[in-house]
Amino acid sequence: MLIREASTDDWPAIWPFFHAIVAAGETFTYPTDLSEEQGRDWWLLPAPDRTVVAVDDSGVVLGTAKMNRNHMGNASHIASASYMVDPAHGGRGVGRALCEHTMEWARAAGYRAMQFNAVVETNVNAVKLYRSLGFEVLGTLPEGFRHPAKGYVGLHIMHCAL
Repeated sequence: MLIREASTDDWPAIWPFFHAIVAAGETFTYPTDLSEEQGRDWWLLPAPDRTVVAVDDSGVVLGTAKMNRNHMGNASHIASASYMVDPAHGGRGVGRALCEHTMEWARAAGYRAMQFNAVVETNVNAVKLYRSLGFEVLGTLPEGFRHPAKGYVGLHIMHCAL
């Protein structure tokens, strides 16, 4: 697997799984009716932020990540990131590789920590992955997320010192 910079040329490969994940409404706080143009503008970030894709040996996009500063001003030393793995390629270490890549990027860029602002507590695979990489749940916003099947569930704020 290769992780490389994403470009607008990658968007047609990202959009189908991005759209399916967002429309399902189970893991992201994005509007479930997000348009393709809005999705592209929200996901493909300009420098100094960064968006990457994980591709296999034949160039098939397996997943994607965006990374950025979490806050501005005197809190701009904290990074954040978001991840989407094509469900057709789940369980193959793509999410772990993308998360490790974003953590390495944040360290190299001089960030002191990473913070995830809204990890849905029922997204147990993501929570387990983040914990295995050193993230801790700092707190949970009770009923902060309306899951389409499980009702109101918590949103974790997760942190990892770099």
